[in-house]
Amino acid sequence: MEKHDLRHEFPELEQKIHDLKISNNHFRKLFEQYDEVNHATHRIETGAEVASDEVLNDYRMKRVHLKDELYKILTQ
Repeated sequence: MEKHDLRHEFPELEQKIHDLKISNNHFRKLFEQYDEVNHATHRIETGAEVASDEVLNDYRMKRVHLKDELYKILTQ
């Protein structure tokens, strides 16, 4: 399974991601939440952790929501 970290999702925005993590507390908190949800999702998808389909789908939905929020900030 592929990891979905923001640097790979938006390579053209890597510098802006870095800058906002330093300068914007709201962005940093969302980034940290995204990272946690992404890692949890990846662990389930790769079989390192067992969870129901419902839990996996919840994580995936959270990841999409957070990524959308982060992208909005990145492209403002």
